[in-house]
Amino acid sequence: MPHSIQLSALLLLSWLAAPPPAPAPALPPEAPLPTLAMPPTPQEVPGYTALDPATGLHMTGTPQHLQVAAYRLQVTGKVVHALSLSYDDLRRMPRLASREAIICRGYFEDYAHWAGASLEAVLDRAGPRPGARELELVSADGYSTSVTLAEARSGYAFLANEWEGKALPVLHGFPVRAMFPGLAGAKSVKWLVAIRVN
Repeated sequence: MPHSIQLSALLLLSWLAAPPPAPAPALPPEAPLPTLAMPPTPQEVPGYTALDPATGLHMTGTPQHLQVAAYRLQVTGKVVHALSLSYDDLRRMPRLASREAIICRGYFEDYAHWAGASLEAVLDRAGPRPGARELELVSADGYSTSVTLAEARSGYAFLANEWEGKALPVLHGFPVRAMFPGLAGAKSVKWLVAIRVN
């Protein structure tokens, strides 16, 4: 069995065996947010799956330049409450942080510390309706993929807005990317702008 497949299987088994981490509590609306410097605009864009020397991460997708002030994550579909969440709204939500692997089998394996809003907390606020079974995650670059509602509500999934204690790099999803520990790297949608509950 190739090394990357063995590693993916081991990561998935450890993820299934371990209890989900407890997220840090939400911040009240009046509480000041920690200062987070915005990432610089990259001077060069590596080729597809090429290494980005500035971060040690591999490049996928078409870089998007989204403005924080205008950013909104739309959560729609089979939900009781449709949401339109700003960058700061997400930063105030219950927060998960962990060192995770992004594995694109046959291409690369990236390891880094990520942090952001608990996806389960986001879904709790939206309230999936009976019959909802999956989430479609949509990137600003047009890419989309789906995960099951159970995977999204596992307690492990989160919407990362930090990488190594800093704002996400532009090339790697700023302002927000999805993180699904134990699932394929293709599920970690960069430049996330919409979640549709189906």
